[in-house]
Amino acid sequence: MANRTTIIVHSGDMDKLYSALIVGNGSLAMGMECNLFFTFWGLQRLKKGGLEKGNLSKMNMLGLGKAMVKKMMRKQNVASLEKLMQDYKELGGRIIACEMTMEIMRIKKEDLRTDLIDEYGAVGTYVQQAKDSSITLFI
Repeated sequence: MANRTTIIVHSGDMDKLYSALIVGNGSLAMGMECNLFFTFWGLQRLKKGGLEKGNLSKMNMLGLGKAMVKKMMRKQNVASLEKLMQDYKELGGRIIACEMTMEIMRIKKEDLRTDLIDEYGAVGTYVQQAKDSSITLFI
């Protein structure tokens, strides 16, 4: 079994994306490999300009909840999603974009931030990574 974390990023909600990137960065900082497999609404966040667009999973209140949480996070000097993503990539984290989701949602490669994506794959790509991982998560 590899010293690896593999996370399915299914949700595009802001707080869940924070969770995936925080766990991913933590894994990398502890010397593990990490793969984030973006699918369905998570893949929407890899669209150009889409990283910060997700709502809160709870108490979004038409965007007011998200604005309040972002304000509290700024006060506490919590890194932005863009910064967490930059750190993740700099630490060697890999991002896999789900090809099936791209077909279903009619997302083209040119719609995505190809600077972040290491691989385009299907369920077999995820399963291959996950079966040898010491940690697997679904967020």
